[in-house]
Amino acid sequence: MRNAGFVLILGLGLMLAPGVQGADNPAPPASPVKLIFIHHSCGENWLTDENGALGLALMENNYFVSDTNYDWGPDNVGYTTDIGHWWRWFRSPDSPTFLEALFAESGQNSWYTRMEDDPGGGNRIVMFKSCFPNSALQGDPDDPVPAIEDNPLKGMDAWSEYHTVANAKGIYIDLLEYFKTRQDKLFISVTAPPLYDAAYSSNARAFNQWLVNDWLVGYPYANVAVYDFYNVMTTNGGTSDTNDLGRETGNHHRWWNGGLQHKTDGDNDGNPNVSEYPTDPWGDDHPTRAGNLKATGEFPQVLNVFYNRWKGTTERSHGRPVAPPN
Repeated sequence: MRNAGFVLILGLGLMLAPGVQGADNPAPPASPVKLIFIHHSCGENWLTDENGALGLALMENNYFVSDTNYDWGPDNVGYTTDIGHWWRWFRSPDSPTFLEALFAESGQNSWYTRMEDDPGGGNRIVMFKSCFPNSALQGDPDDPVPAIEDNPLKGMDAWSEYHTVANAKGIYIDLLEYFKTRQDKLFISVTAPPLYDAAYSSNARAFNQWLVNDWLVGYPYANVAVYDFYNVMTTNGGTSDTNDLGRETGNHHRWWNGGLQHKTDGDNDGNPNVSEYPTDPWGDDHPTRAGNLKATGEFPQVLNVFYNRWKGTTERSHGRPVAPPN
């Protein structure tokens, strides 16, 4: 595993996603693209105009945004967004029912500005993010990863005794078995926000480094990507209400100097793995507006790169998806 000081810059066509040729492109889609975001409270804050304004920024980048929230969907599946729950969404016997509703959803379950006109069709991009309790991963990052049939985290929440780094890796590895069958969809895994409490912070860092650097090694398609929201929240501009957006220093996941940059060595304090944007360090780990605005300033161009990589591969295959689009 690469260390926490690793800085990744993707440019000039180097280290691109499988099957992608040429330099990365941070330009927005030429026509509206439907995107749905699975989230809870942190995602809602990030979307909302008065907080992170992500919905508005995505609209300005030509995405028609819908979202799920706590009480959304068949069997209220929207309540379940922890790491163990992703197996339920994408791999359980109930997955076809959940996903049919997800791909067809065009409504809003949070308050944010979006395009007035629905471009029609199903959602083409699925963003999914767990909330900050998921950063309390237990165990040893080097523990062996169980086969999915032996993984006790399947369907469980972040308070489970089985919420370990190894089991979380196993869940994500198994998700690829579904994602590879839906190359007509782009899946964006957004890492969970960090905690201010340092108890499990090194495990959270190890897991998210694995997601960014190792999870997709050997995966042959460009329809899955990771945005490291966790890392973006680990440095600020001096206080939790001041961000370091646009600075060379700090931790970032952004388009920078002509390439994608995943910079994780920018924090020189005593613990580089904790939240630097807690709303209240003594009990509320929701990122502040400043933290959410930093992520909004960095994410859209990264999403555009992921979209253009995926769009390039689907165009070269003459648009023939593995499974029928919804």
